[in-house]
Amino acid sequence: MNMGDRIKQLRLEKGLTQEELGKYIGVKKAAIMKYEKGNVKNMKRSSIEILSNLFGVTPSYLMCLDEPKTDKFGNPVVSIPILGTVKAGYNYLAQENWIGTVDVETSLVGDGKDFIALKVHGDSMSPVLVEDDIVIIKKQEDFENGDIVVAIINGDEATIKKGKKSEVGILLQPLNSSYEPLIFTYDEMKTIPVTIVGVVKQLKREF
Repeated sequence: MNMGDRIKQLRLEKGLTQEELGKYIGVKKAAIMKYEKGNVKNMKRSSIEILSNLFGVTPSYLMCLDEPKTDKFGNPVVSIPILGTVKAGYNYLAQENWIGTVDVETSLVGDGKDFIALKVHGDSMSPVLVEDDIVIIKKQEDFENGDIVVAIINGDEATIKKGKKSEVGILLQPLNSSYEPLIFTYDEMKTIPVTIVGVVKQLKREF
């Protein structure tokens, strides 16, 4: 069962038409039809909360994040939020920053609470990571030399680079030779600031 199936099931149990449900959350019948077909990418967080209250269920239940899942090989998986952006200074795991979810093997991420997924933008890590790749990131503030890290510089959107530490600072190395490395002393990391938010653990790519 996916989120669209669950919305339909709960709507029918409530005795509502698609048009009535649409009016309840301020969208047209056509939007409800899309949601029930599984096209829920553009559903607002506020709509999910309204529906959850209407049906008397939790947002997690409505989004089917409570159900055990398996991949096509039968391996247990968990849904990880894919973030459109990661910035400092606000809750980047807030649902309005989600652009979807990706299923990842529990053998890699456990229950998933320490992991996020991020969509790659740009070509600074080409050819290893390219535009629209999805990377699975373990949330942590430190890294080992050679790790591909996610860093937030000056509060702006996160950058993905190969990390290297020295006694005086860090180097964030792009894999595309067209780009220059980013070098920061430990003092600069505090004042700019530069924050490590995670380490890339897996690449998910659709062909």
